[in-house]
Amino acid sequence: MTRRLLIATRKGLFTATEGSAGWTLSDPEFRGVPVSMLLHDPRDGSTYAALDHGHFGAKLHRKHGKRWRELPAPVYPQLPKGKVEREGGGRPWPRSLKLVWSLELDPRTPGGLWCGTIPGGLFHSADAGASWTFNAPLWAEPGRKKWFGGGYDTPGIHSVLVDPRDADVVTLGISCGGVWRTHDGGRRWTNIAHGMRAAYVPKDQAGDVDTQDPHRLALCRGVPDRIWCQHHNGIFVSRADGAGFREVKAKAVSRFGFACAAHPHDAEVAWFVPAEKDQCRVPVDGALVVLRTGDGGKTFTALRRGLPQQHAYDLVWRHGLEVAADGSTLAMGSTSGRLWLGTDGGEQWHEFAVNLPPIAAVRWVESDD
Repeated sequence: MTRRLLIATRKGLFTATEGSAGWTLSDPEFRGVPVSMLLHDPRDGSTYAALDHGHFGAKLHRKHGKRWRELPAPVYPQLPKGKVEREGGGRPWPRSLKLVWSLELDPRTPGGLWCGTIPGGLFHSADAGASWTFNAPLWAEPGRKKWFGGGYDTPGIHSVLVDPRDADVVTLGISCGGVWRTHDGGRRWTNIAHGMRAAYVPKDQAGDVDTQDPHRLALCRGVPDRIWCQHHNGIFVSRADGAGFREVKAKAVSRFGFACAAHPHDAEVAWFVPAEKDQCRVPVDGALVVLRTGDGGKTFTALRRGLPQQHAYDLVWRHGLEVAADGSTLAMGSTSGRLWLGTDGGEQWHEFAVNLPPIAAVRWVESDD
């Protein structure tokens, strides 16, 4: 078994490879260009990279073999000239691709892909990214009119969870717009964020599913009914009936954070990276920790061994924490360009790199070659 780690940073795509002598780090691909998201497709060995060229727009590339090839980026349908649409916060809602925020496989077709974007549109490809179809039913949902930007000026889809039992069942995490699910491959959608609460709106609106800010969703593939959520003001877990969420209120370092990872087989185990909110966004008391629950959220253990416990300013973004298929090895990258590998479920952390560009996402690649 060969393991690699894809690392999306503000200055390119790095790859860490595990060998007999340990881990080695590659020179960057797309050197100097922000990489917002990565995806490896084990069906044909392809790798996808989403780039943020700023003024020149968002781009997509695919590597099949040794060479990268640019793909067409998703395109939003346009409004009639002079017509302006506004999101829930009152800002004009642009209909142009700002960022590819999530990429996931759709196993229904050999080249099937889902793509979540800013400003809040979902796209699908049936041909390995050669073309994209805009999901009009989600955009037409009345609840979308309440969505508004969180960390970005406009809403965005950062989490796309495909049920391994039935690929027609897809769950989306939207900041700020709740948790949406389809049971028919995207033709109809329902917001299932019931049970979440928003502390940043008036109290009588706190339970509005269309204004919830789930920062990240993570699915336990072995028990797909279990979804963990790091919300803007709490940790939530899906209810047994699948009709919503319940808040986990066990004592923890902080209720705020971005990253969330679910154990691939054990529905009771999940990891989170707490921070101070809102404007501060640094580790609590300058000590970087990872929270792990092993009992479905009843209790949490603060994992610290190998992590900086003084003067730490490392924030871990939504996609900066991921657990490998063994359920024991984790990777974590920070906005300070530091990369750690965690062993024994995060009991021990090993600093692998200290001077990378700010890290947006890490993704494991495991193969038999």
